[in-house]
Amino acid sequence: MTSLSNPGLARFNASEDSVAQAALHEVCASSAWGSKILAQRPYATTEALFEASDAAMAELTAEDLAEAMAGHPPIGRPKPGDPTSSREQSGMAGASEALKAEMLELNLAYQEKFGHVFLICATGRTGEQMRDAVRERIENSPEQEREIVRTELGKINRIRLTRLVELAEEESA
Repeated sequence: MTSLSNPGLARFNASEDSVAQAALHEVCASSAWGSKILAQRPYATTEALFEASDAAMAELTAEDLAEAMAGHPPIGRPKPGDPTSSREQSGMAGASEALKAEMLELNLAYQEKFGHVFLICATGRTGEQMRDAVRERIENSPEQEREIVRTELGKINRIRLTRLVELAEEESA
């Protein structure tokens, strides 16, 4: 699908830099990632935008990854008033109090070990699946975990970029 047949992508491509930069910051809090995506506009297809996102994600330093992670709340505690955070973590919404308490404990242990929030592409995952993932990943080395986080951020970015160009399309309709 070309940008001509995707009005949302065309709108993103044509938006002022400051508007596009703000939208990209909502997708990913890494300023390095956002700058790389912004610098490569216009995108002919959504797939080209995804490929640019993946390439930019692969180039992020440890500091850039930390900046990106800082934009994500802990699993089980979405940012109040943030519909994106609530939507992405909906698998925890119906979790039992015991599971929520266990996730809080696991999140704290993970954060103590790695120095950042447990990050996972939570979209479509149940609370139990997220709990099992943090239990497994807490055994990783910091280096292993940094690469897993990079992959998970890439998945999140693709979902959010899709919403960005779809929302831009809906708003122009």
